[in-house]
Amino acid sequence: MNLCKTHVIPLCFFLLATVPAYCQRGTIGIDVGQTSDKFGGSARNTDLVGDLNGQLVVVQGSEKEGNPNVVVGGEMRFPSNTQNHASEYALFGGVMFGAHSAFSAGFHVQVRKILVPPSTENGETLNRDNMELLELPLVVHYRFGPGRNAFVEAQGAPEFKPHFKASSAGASPLPNPNFDYGYTLRGSVGYIFGKWYARGNYETRYFKFTQSSGNPNGLYNWRTDAITGGVGFVF
Repeated sequence: MNLCKTHVIPLCFFLLATVPAYCQRGTIGIDVGQTSDKFGGSARNTDLVGDLNGQLVVVQGSEKEGNPNVVVGGEMRFPSNTQNHASEYALFGGVMFGAHSAFSAGFHVQVRKILVPPSTENGETLNRDNMELLELPLVVHYRFGPGRNAFVEAQGAPEFKPHFKASSAGASPLPNPNFDYGYTLRGSVGYIFGKWYARGNYETRYFKFTQSSGNPNGLYNWRTDAITGGVGFVF
C-alpha cells in the first residue's frame, strides 16, 4: 500500500498541476478487468487487475502546418494478487501527427518499472529482480461515427533489454538473465459521451530470455494477457 501511495500521489499532483497551465485536451480514467500471467514452465494464473491512467496534450499542434501535438501521461497497474502478477508504473511523453481530423499517429518515449513477482521452485520462494524499461511504442488513433465520438487505438513496440533492480523482498540469488527478445501490443475501442468516455482494452506482452544460469527452467520468460474495461473523464 505504501508503494502505491508513493507512485499515485506524484502522478495525481502532476496531472492536476499540468492541466490549468498547459492542457488543451486530456483524459484521466480507470480500467478494471483480468490479467493472465505465465512465467516459464509454471502454471498460468488469472486474477483481477486495475489500471489508473491519464494523458494530456501539453502543446497543441497544427495539422495545416504539419506540427504534431505533444503529449505526456502516466499509468499505474495494480493486480489483486502481487504474488503471481506484476505491479507496473509508467511515465511517457511523445508526439502525435494528425493526417486529418479523424486520424492521428505518432510515438511515445516511455519509462516503465515492473515489480516482478517471486518464483516458487521446488517448494522454495525465489525472488526475481524488478525490471526498468525504456519503451518506444508506435501509437495509431482513429475516430469515427456520429460526431466522431467512437474511437479505436492501437499501440505496438519491441521491448529492449531491461535494467534489473533488486526487489524490496531482497535481491535475486541468480545472475541477471540474458535478454533475447520481447514485444508489447495493445488495442482499445471506446466511445466518448460528452465529458466522459467508456472503453475496452486488450494487451499482450512477451519477454524471452536465453536459457542460462540466470534463467533456469525459463523462470524469467513471461507471457501476460490482460482484458480490461473502464470509464474516464475528458477535459
